[in-house]
Amino acid sequence: MAERVLVTGGAGFIGSNVADALLARGDRVRLLDNFSTGRRENVAEFLDEVELVEGDLRDFHTVARAVRGCDAIVHLGALPSVPRSIEEPLTTNNVNITGTVNVLEAARDFGVRRIVLASSSSVYGANKELPKREDMAPRPLSPYAISKLTCERYFQVYHELYGMETVVLRYFNVFGVRQDPNSAYAAVIPKFIRAMRAGKRPTIFGDGEQSRDFTYVSNVVDANVLALAAPAGSAGEVFNTACGESFTLNELVATLNRVLGTDLAPVYDGSRLGDVKHSQADISKARGILGYEPHVSFEDGLRKTVEALP
Repeated sequence: MAERVLVTGGAGFIGSNVADALLARGDRVRLLDNFSTGRRENVAEFLDEVELVEGDLRDFHTVARAVRGCDAIVHLGALPSVPRSIEEPLTTNNVNITGTVNVLEAARDFGVRRIVLASSSSVYGANKELPKREDMAPRPLSPYAISKLTCERYFQVYHELYGMETVVLRYFNVFGVRQDPNSAYAAVIPKFIRAMRAGKRPTIFGDGEQSRDFTYVSNVVDANVLALAAPAGSAGEVFNTACGESFTLNELVATLNRVLGTDLAPVYDGSRLGDVKHSQADISKARGILGYEPHVSFEDGLRKTVEALP
């Protein structure tokens, strides 16, 4: 049955892809975004099919206006980036944590059926055990990771105290269509693609042997759709959202050389503060409870991303 679903951060990279999928399945979609990191071109193709509330998560009245009348929420609105959070911890805290409590409170006020949170694998931080399981002790290494872990805890507490159907998805290094390669805090894959297509050697911070569970965006979109519809037993739970395998940054460059038809060796620079050395997800919980299955592989996802980038 069609629902009215609010997507916070709906003009962002992942949010616009989620909105696309919800429209395709027949939902009525409302977006909340202040366009600080979201882009209007991300939603241009379907803007006449959605309702757009332009405003800031930190303003409760704006959030309440966006939430009113919605059956469900996918809460993607946040200030992303580990490096930015190290530079701007206060802003990261206010947007990510205060903004999330505003969304939860508005959802409680208006009786929203279910709310799904976009969290991050960064919460595992310095915990070196692999693969990462949801029951591991978090050891965040940055203000961004702390903010996401705090949001997770708020979601669980709102479930326990108020009976709200909250579901947390921990994303692992999402990449793909609509990811901005030009931001000062751009993720590694669009940044590498843009550089290598221009014949420039990509810069790796560290030795390139750090590994990531790179996850193509359509896999994450699938997880959100499943989380909105999952049985009541999924409420209050946390789920890894990834592919369950990892690749080093050196392997990433080698794969991009193959996809792009280039032969460019990376340039190595000093390691960055707050970076996690290795990351790989155990996705068995999401498979068992949500029915989640990543359908797009790492290399296929890279090909789709290269094709889509202008």
